[in-house]
Amino acid sequence: MYITAVANTQSAKKAIRGSARKHTHNAFWREKVKTAIKNIRGLIKDGKADAKLLSENLTILQKTLDKAVKEKSIHKNKANRLKSRYANKISAHKKPAKPAKAETTKPAKSKKKSA
Repeated sequence: MYITAVANTQSAKKAIRGSARKHTHNAFWREKVKTAIKNIRGLIKDGKADAKLLSENLTILQKTLDKAVKEKSIHKNKANRLKSRYANKISAHKKPAKPAKAETTKPAKSKKKSA
């Protein structure tokens, strides 16, 4: 079991059983989300993944997060935040790196003396 507390009343014992069920249920969904995030991080870190593979993994992450929200394992704002972050990371990863612009120097202003 999840908790080894000693309950005194019947309702407390029932609450412990329910809490243990909820804990395993939520842990299952949290682990699925973590695995999907690890897959995307690994692909981005390697830098060898093509755009199609990244977008497929992003879709898997989004589906997993939506299901976790539906099962009430994580909050919907957290799911939306994670989806947004990883979508931005993937879109930044897809774009070719722009070369740094050479610094342009402004022409020196000439000081005019008024007579």
